Amino acid sequence: MRFVAQELREIMARLGFRTLNEMVGRADVLEPRRAIAHWKAQGLDFSNILYQPPVGLDVGRYCMEAQDHGLEKSIDMTVLLDLCRPAIERGEPVDAELPITNVDRVVGTILGNEITRRHGSQGLPDGTVNLRFNGSAGQSFGAFVPRGVTLGLCGDANDYLGKGLSGGTILVYPPAGSPFKAEENIIAGNVALYGATSGEAFIRGMAGERFCVRNSGVNAVVEAVGDHGCEYMTGGTVVVLGPTGRNFAAGMSGGVAYVLDEAGDFAGRCNTQMVGLEELDDRDAATLKNMIGRHGELTGSERAAAVLADWDRFLPRFVKVMPKDYKRVVQALERAHAAGLSGDEALAAAFEENARLGAH
Repeated sequence: MRFVAQELREIMARLGFRTLNEMVGRADVLEPRRAIAHWKAQGLDFSNILYQPPVGLDVGRYCMEAQDHGLEKSIDMTVLLDLCRPAIERGEPVDAELPITNVDRVVGTILGNEITRRHGSQGLPDGTVNLRFNGSAGQSFGAFVPRGVTLGLCGDANDYLGKGLSGGTILVYPPAGSPFKAEENIIAGNVALYGATSGEAFIRGMAGERFCVRNSGVNAVVEAVGDHGCEYMTGGTVVVLGPTGRNFAAGMSGGVAYVLDEAGDFAGRCNTQMVGLEELDDRDAATLKNMIGRHGELTGSERAAAVLADWDRFLPRFVKVMPKDYKRVVQALERAHAAGLSGDEALAAAFEENARLGAH
């Protein structure tokens, strides 16, 4: 980073800038090059984007006034921090039920930040903080929540549910007595579990587009998803107990997904550029059954109960979505373990083998 900073300072000096703020919006110092010979660049004209309007020095080019995000009015600041103080300060259990509305955004994130500041990245023991909300949650419910925090939502969630989830557990389910079939109705918005790294999520109902995009370690169960599910996923395990939208698994390079394909048409909606579609082996079946059982137990899912009650009929209809490179690394790691290697040595041997195979 020091060399990057040094080079940046040299470039700034040549251009006559003292600070990065002075560089914001200064398109007039860019040196454009005509690249219209390339097929991707042909027809593109950025002159309007780079246009410099004739304005005075009193017009700011960057953020010059502090923004008021109203954090002091959030549920975290007005309720959760005091309510969960025994857990934050002494690691004692906290259990509570609260109302929530769709203007309540990023619920649980400031609480999670305080827990992480006090207890480190390992968080608290599982189940220490157990909060149940009733209503419609605003954007980013449960974002970045660490281990030890379980957030249950009886109602529905807006976009970015569980964004950056960092070890916590999130449950979403409809109210008891709801007249509709949960598995046929949207209960969580788009981009759920974006960039999540660890933890669990169980969603009794359908989620919107880009479910688990860039997920790198969360285990999740959902009952149907929209387009681009598991896009750019690099880790974790995802179970979909129903149909998916198009372009499933685009750019997926790690982790595993299991999709219940009752209609037999999932292959037409999966982007197989980087993944293969496989049958399940005994280890997959055990993992899948355990996750579905946990989904049913925690959310009361009728879909999960139906699948488990007729397991022998449903199991052959699940499709395993496995990234091709990831599969080679996993197999190489198993061979390294069989050869007596462990830890970093086994990982190094697996990656070296994968690199050799990928070069041919």
